[in-house]
Amino acid sequence: MDAQIVLFDGFDPLDVVAPYEVLVAGSDAVGGELHVELVSAEGPRPVTGGASGYPGTRGLVLQATGQLDPTKPGFVVVPGALGPIEGDPDDGVDTIPVLLARFGDTAAVPLIREAMANPEITVATVCGGSLALAMAGLLDGRHANTHHLGVDVLAATGAIPVRARVVDDGDLVTAGGVTSGLDLALHLLNRGYGPRVALAVEAMFDYERRGTVWTNSGRLPQAV
Repeated sequence: MDAQIVLFDGFDPLDVVAPYEVLVAGSDAVGGELHVELVSAEGPRPVTGGASGYPGTRGLVLQATGQLDPTKPGFVVVPGALGPIEGDPDDGVDTIPVLLARFGDTAAVPLIREAMANPEITVATVCGGSLALAMAGLLDGRHANTHHLGVDVLAATGAIPVRARVVDDGDLVTAGGVTSGLDLALHLLNRGYGPRVALAVEAMFDYERRGTVWTNSGRLPQAV
């Protein structure tokens, strides 16, 4: 099984590094059966995190070592972007919405669309990653979550927002704000390899998953 974490220009580093470390630890816990790799749509290349000139990343660069492959069974993880929330794009300000919209014009979108059509792949997102897919037209009618500041935008794209830290909609798993990448990756390990593996990784990182994972099942609650 493969876990491909997709890098794109302007990515949020914590959206990438948190699930990367958890999934790598999970791979160690299952004897290396899970191959974890940083990829890009363009193939191996250095990828700069955050908006151009944005001080939050100090120009952090991560190396994509492979090309996103929508035929590999496993997980494809899409992070959000990091940059200013407000600003005038006409003045050259790369806000988070601008970065996410720009992602929609890259070669990543047709590859992720192909991955979403592959029954052997679960596509997962952290924070604004779901917005990137929704703005590209990939989440119409799907249950999903994102950073709380982007929920209204998510709804406007045709997705169905669910305010849970991790939303499991079958072959699509989305998570809320930045640190929820930890919970997302632990849930993926639990789905793929069972609770004992997930618990072992929790113990190693001295971290307990937060919140109830939402699934489209069970009784509908009455208003309280």
